[in-house]
Amino acid sequence: MNIPLLDLKAQFQPLRAEILAAMQTVCDEQGFVLGPRVIAFEEAIGKYIGARYAIGCASGSDALLLSLMAMGVEQGDEVITVPFTFFATAGAISRLGAKPVFVDIQRDSFNFDPTQLERAITSHTKAIIPVHLFGQCADMAAINRIANARKIPVIEDACQAIGAGQGNKRAGVLGDTGCFSFFPSKNLGGFGDGGMITTNDQALADTLSMLRVHGSRVRYLHEAVGINSRLDALQAVVLHIKLKYLNQWAEGRRRNAATYDRLFKQAGLLERVSVPTTHAGNFHVYNQYTIRASRRDDLRSYLKDKGVGTEIYYPIPMHLQNCYKNLGHKKGSFPISEQAAEQVLSLPIYAELSDSHLTYVVDTIAEFYRR
Repeated sequence: MNIPLLDLKAQFQPLRAEILAAMQTVCDEQGFVLGPRVIAFEEAIGKYIGARYAIGCASGSDALLLSLMAMGVEQGDEVITVPFTFFATAGAISRLGAKPVFVDIQRDSFNFDPTQLERAITSHTKAIIPVHLFGQCADMAAINRIANARKIPVIEDACQAIGAGQGNKRAGVLGDTGCFSFFPSKNLGGFGDGGMITTNDQALADTLSMLRVHGSRVRYLHEAVGINSRLDALQAVVLHIKLKYLNQWAEGRRRNAATYDRLFKQAGLLERVSVPTTHAGNFHVYNQYTIRASRRDDLRSYLKDKGVGTEIYYPIPMHLQNCYKNLGHKKGSFPISEQAAEQVLSLPIYAELSDSHLTYVVDTIAEFYRR
């Protein structure tokens, strides 16, 4: 079999006519930046998330950056986040001249460990960014208790977690702002870059809307030094169509995750492979199905030879990246993140996979460990 890590063509084909017709409409209208198509999508996302306001922007990275800007983060401030995440989380902090302050992750969820938060807070802490990694929400109740007591704003990095939930709320309304990415490989992916910020705070929403267009509410009048980060209408209409199918795709991913769990157990692989853990009260949408595996790199090579696509998210934690040597961290500073970087392997999980695909993946992993 040939099973890629992600097959966007399989997702696109059933929607091809609907999507191309919508794109043709935008081409006929010749309105490509912001405008009514983007507003309609913002309103749909806000309704889906349960947020009063949704502000489209150019990428998930910009969603993080704009949130930090709106909260007044600047040179010399500190922002607390995790080292086991995509670079954009820490990069947005550094772009403003602020300092990323890292706390380690929980071993079972790969998410922000709130038990380490208190001791990371200083008088310079300006914001906290928990990451909902791989499609599962961080422990927002615990994080918010600490943040609210200190009056520190919380920015959800929900770029991998659209549709995920905790309790009776969805990711994106569990903090002061929620940041989403529409990169093509996300559960809700566009035909290029795109992002969204959600919030229930009107003042924040107004500021974010102003900052994304060079700090301007009225043309050629600039209240602040903002950036150019606008969502394109072509992306908006594609994403608006795909949003209708998001819950269906999430259920497919969840079904496939449950099948993987069962197959790994039946194959007697749980001493070699740790399957994902979902914390009580969480609704996991499996942007990735990420296992921990012994002899991870050899296993990945074997799977590649057998036609199974995989990926390692993330092989080098942020505190060990060359650009953060100035922070003074070293190997051993965040041991859970470092261990995860050495063990994690993400397997194909998209909704279009069949049970025979999943069986082949697990059987191939079993073959590797029997050798």
